[in-house]
Amino acid sequence: MKKFLASVATAAAIAIAGPALATDIVVVAHGQANDPFWSVVKNGVAKAGEDTGANVDFRSPETFDMVAMSQLIDAAVNQEPDGLVVSIPDADALGPAIERAVAAGIPVISMNSGSDVSKKLGALLHVGQDEFDAGKAAGEKLAEMGGKKAICVNQEVGNVSLDQRCAGFSEGFGGDVSVLPTTNDPSEIESKVSAALASDEAIDTVMALGAATAGEPSVAAAKASGRKVNVASFDLSASFLQSVVDGDAAFAIDQQQFLQGYLPVVFLALNAEYGLMPGGNVPSGPNLITADKAAQVIDLSAKGIR
Repeated sequence: MKKFLASVATAAAIAIAGPALATDIVVVAHGQANDPFWSVVKNGVAKAGEDTGANVDFRSPETFDMVAMSQLIDAAVNQEPDGLVVSIPDADALGPAIERAVAAGIPVISMNSGSDVSKKLGALLHVGQDEFDAGKAAGEKLAEMGGKKAICVNQEVGNVSLDQRCAGFSEGFGGDVSVLPTTNDPSEIESKVSAALASDEAIDTVMALGAATAGEPSVAAAKASGRKVNVASFDLSASFLQSVVDGDAAFAIDQQQFLQGYLPVVFLALNAEYGLMPGGNVPSGPNLITADKAAQVIDLSAKGIR
């Protein structure tokens, strides 16, 4: 981790110290407009543009829509930018557009989702976490805490990364796990988790896949049930972290999405100016944020950095 942080600091120092780079970079992400997770990614993108002087354009569809996202990638390719950053939640749907970018000679870096297909599609590297392994680590931890029967709340069924989280969680947990499909509406999630807990008193564990969208309403549903239910979530929000501090949630899984927005832009800007590029993927997570760590990152989460 120290070596990783040192490399990040070095890249940032080079970017900040160097002259403003006349570089155009487009970022196309799948995150829905109302998802707070992606506002942190966008903050990282903006900070990288500020630090490097690159012209950075962040684009995403209003909803989880692979056709619309593919069209956004094609539009970016037509602009012939100096670099393209993409998330890859569905390689079958987005692969052709990404391959067209590569064929056009545009350097591509993937981030957040798609670590398993990134290289095959021609991306130079991936910045993110291995979602299956992160889910497995979470499952193992919750099993250690005594969990026997769980639900995995998936607000974007069909998003390969979220599906991998549930699959990894199921393997690590080792007990009885069922997937609870929802939209990303917190009210719907709270209602569905409440219904699941009411219908089966054996459920003692809830794995949420996004802190603000699913983690917070899952905590509310668990508290309303009146029984002990361990709730954990991928990603961070100030409210969910406070629940961890208060003992109402077990832990959060931090993939440091600010870095997922920041680092690809810095790497592409340095590549355009100096031909520099890391030699492999950059893991931004996972880190389990338990009660002893949660208080330290609440303020940064509220500021849109963690």
